[in-house]
Amino acid sequence: MTPVLIAALGLLMVATAFLSGLFGMAGGLILIGVLLAIMPLPAAMVLHAITQMASNGWRAVLWRKHIRWRPVAVYLVGCALALGLWSLLRYVPDTPVALLLLGVTPFMARLMPAGLKPDPDSLWQGAIYGTICMGLMLMTGVSGPLLDTFFLGARFDRRSIVATKATCQVASHLTKLIYFGGIIDQAASLDPVLALVAVAASMLGTTLARRLLEAMSEQQFRTWANRIITAVASYYILYGGWLLLLAQNSAAAE
Repeated sequence: MTPVLIAALGLLMVATAFLSGLFGMAGGLILIGVLLAIMPLPAAMVLHAITQMASNGWRAVLWRKHIRWRPVAVYLVGCALALGLWSLLRYVPDTPVALLLLGVTPFMARLMPAGLKPDPDSLWQGAIYGTICMGLMLMTGVSGPLLDTFFLGARFDRRSIVATKATCQVASHLTKLIYFGGIIDQAASLDPVLALVAVAASMLGTTLARRLLEAMSEQQFRTWANRIITAVASYYILYGGWLLLLAQNSAAAE
């Protein structure tokens, strides 16, 4: 990558880490869409994993007193089950399919029956969501929309939502890094300079968001988080559908 492109990505990573630091969500979803547009999918997944591990890890450190460890432990059980399954399948989707999956998942969670509404305190829901979210992570690079909806269903305050989700995401992105960096057949490597920029930018954006999160009310947090998820997910459905249509038209023309 050219220095200009690395600098531009660094600024984008600061902005997306700031957004995630503020709402605990949405930043990674935006970042992976950009990376998928400019890089091969395995390379995009590796860079995204490093960026999000830094962002979520630093966020978990900043809010460590608010982490709810029981949902984290159960979620990790689901992650382990998903990694075992996907290590056997080694499936890597096309970019349009990945984008469509990114967009559809939050709406699927919202359509669940009232008796199955997300509850991070539930042991069985934590394991199921952990398995599904990790599967989505290995297919699309993020599980954010579904995991965001899961944690917004909690009776936690905004700090606990941000801290607990960040802790879960560190493990998820580490698993993704292992998968795309070593397990799949077309495993990717990463420029160390770009990796350092990603880590520094993610930590900076996360730190800048802390004071603003403290100033927000619970109602403001939940309202804006839901609006952002809906807007970004809708965009990915439209964009992924457009790319899929172009690919089908190109195949038909040939």
